Amino acid sequence: MKNEILLDDKNIIVMKLLHYFITEKNYNPIILQGVENEIWLENLDEDCKIVRIVSNYIHNDEQFNFDVFKTKRIMKKIKKKTLSFSLNVLSIFLDLGDNVTKEINTNPNLLSVNAKDEEDIKKNPLIDKVFPDLKKKLTYSEEGVELFIKITNDINKHNREDASKIEKVFKSKFPYFTYTLIIMNVILYVFPILIGKYDEIIQLFCIHGPSIRAFQYYRLITGIFLHGNILHLLFNCYALYVIGSQLESFLGKVKFIIIYLFSGLTGALFSMTFGGNYASIGASGAIFGLMGSLVYFGYHYRVYLGNVINSQIIPLIVLNLILGFLMSGVDNFAHIGGLIGGTLITIALGVKDKSSIFERINGFIVTLIFLAFAWYMAFVYAIK
Repeated sequence: MKNEILLDDKNIIVMKLLHYFITEKNYNPIILQGVENEIWLENLDEDCKIVRIVSNYIHNDEQFNFDVFKTKRIMKKIKKKTLSFSLNVLSIFLDLGDNVTKEINTNPNLLSVNAKDEEDIKKNPLIDKVFPDLKKKLTYSEEGVELFIKITNDINKHNREDASKIEKVFKSKFPYFTYTLIIMNVILYVFPILIGKYDEIIQLFCIHGPSIRAFQYYRLITGIFLHGNILHLLFNCYALYVIGSQLESFLGKVKFIIIYLFSGLTGALFSMTFGGNYASIGASGAIFGLMGSLVYFGYHYRVYLGNVINSQIIPLIVLNLILGFLMSGVDNFAHIGGLIGGTLITIALGVKDKSSIFERINGFIVTLIFLAFAWYMAFVYAIK
């Protein structure tokens, strides 16, 4: 009885479609509670983001309308979780009744295919347009139980490989560079105090527009390692510990330190441009860059981090920017410059197994344009 259920015509089509979408197109199953006789798959890097394989019998227009309503409701939840402004879904109906008379493709974001058998799938113009190689991939030399075993083994192998990649990304690694930066910040705050040179060190190495324009370029970096008081130091070190340790683990040590220093640089340039001739110190511009980088990373892994990015990281960025404008003595322009710089340089560096070469090249070009703009504003425009 079990083999009969697994190997009837409808289930064979389901297995072949799953094999294609999972192993060939890298779609991942979406776990939905209360949804029966249909399989949801997602790949947010494809033009068609969501694919539904619907095997339950839909008898008439009323049932079909309810299916559309249910699909829209689930899509809203998926959009919220995946930080997506719009999503399109392709529903492949394997048992659509003859009493369904309603036009099934009236909504461009809710495309549907009525397929009674494999030939319907192979000849369907919509399938051919969206997935032109699908009809070739439905042909197998194996049949019956052998086909089931092959498809099951291929899908399991693909899932194991994907799980291994995800584990490597999210596996906790010791954040050497994060701890090194924290130690440097503490030393460069405590040591000048101990030797009685605190004010002198601040004056010599802070971010100060006129001094930097007088060729003291080192201040663009040294200023991000200095802090005004113990609370300033503790707050930035704690933020660096929380955000930096995660990002260093996700992206790797080299990318992390590049993002940190580049964010600090662009934050310093924005401070020079919009902060007047006042001195500025602190790692907050670089930390905002790390937050922007984390948002970009989370966007690529939004299936896993979408809720965290939505509910924690983005609100934290917005809240801190608002507080920066409301509170005196806060260099919010450094925060904004660091945030933009950190996001752009992360696009250029890319996220492993996610970013395309085209995306990284565009990110590199935009990053260079932004750096040139920030440099011009700081050294040319701000003088006028």
